[in-house]
Amino acid sequence: MSIAFQTSLLDDIFSEPELRPLGLMVERIPLENGAWIDLRPGWLSNSDALFERLAVDVPWKADKREMYDKIVAVPRLVSWFGAGETFPDPVLVDAKEALNNHYGRPPGQVFETAGLCFYRTGDDSVAWHGDRVGRTIERDTMVAILSVGAERSLSVRPKGGGQTLKFAVGHGDLIVMGGSCQRTYEHAILKTKHAVGPRISVQFRPVWPR
Repeated sequence: MSIAFQTSLLDDIFSEPELRPLGLMVERIPLENGAWIDLRPGWLSNSDALFERLAVDVPWKADKREMYDKIVAVPRLVSWFGAGETFPDPVLVDAKEALNNHYGRPPGQVFETAGLCFYRTGDDSVAWHGDRVGRTIERDTMVAILSVGAERSLSVRPKGGGQTLKFAVGHGDLIVMGGSCQRTYEHAILKTKHAVGPRISVQFRPVWPR
């Protein structure tokens, strides 16, 4: 797949992507009901090179789903790599290990899989949801998202209504949702009419029993 996008002015086009330290560079944002969000802007340096490799090399799939008695196309491309599968780039293996080292591998919350979403234009999106833990969302868990490519807003709001928080993520930024976040909050990448470039998100998740 060939696609043009605006590169980051901070990237060195002649250098390989490289993970920067986590540690004290991670900002914790406490939410209600035991939920929290961690932010590490610019975790991956020279991330545009990774974007280009993923855009070309990943076996992207256009999913379909049932909505209002119709089968419609999911408004983004997806790909998924399970526990033990070869990730599409060595940098993602390093990122998974760095996340597990930082968060200490708590039982049931060890990052093992990588789900990728390709948002090609502002028309691509994902609706409000909380990630399911197996067939339910009844336990605390973590979901870590590494964003490469152009910035898009990740919106987060309490289930049942409340203030919506927006986080502009792209060009190597990391956001981690933890605690009760998947149960008590929901998140989305909303459609936008603004001119935005393509973005790829990599969601690292534990293996959840079914």
